[in-house]
Amino acid sequence: MTQYDNEVQRQIARVAAEEWANGVKSLHVHSLDSLWYGIGRSDGSVTDIEYNDGRVQRTINATNKVVWLNKENVVSGDELITAFERGGI
Repeated sequence: MTQYDNEVQRQIARVAAEEWANGVKSLHVHSLDSLWYGIGRSDGSVTDIEYNDGRVQRTINATNKVVWLNKENVVSGDELITAFERGGI
């Protein structure tokens, strides 16, 4: 059975990394017009929740509308396991 030890350990690491990915990395509440990329925006204040895998959930506080940011840069698969083992992205 020792021939499968590496596969078992990799699966354990994958499950742990996927759970870690949903953890909150940072929380930022701010006004969009106070930031360089918010010029010309009138959304008012927002709450950004950044997750360990790179996703950012932005909630526009006035309307409670949720927008997902950084979807194209989300870490997954082997890169996620590496980031988890390294202690973060």
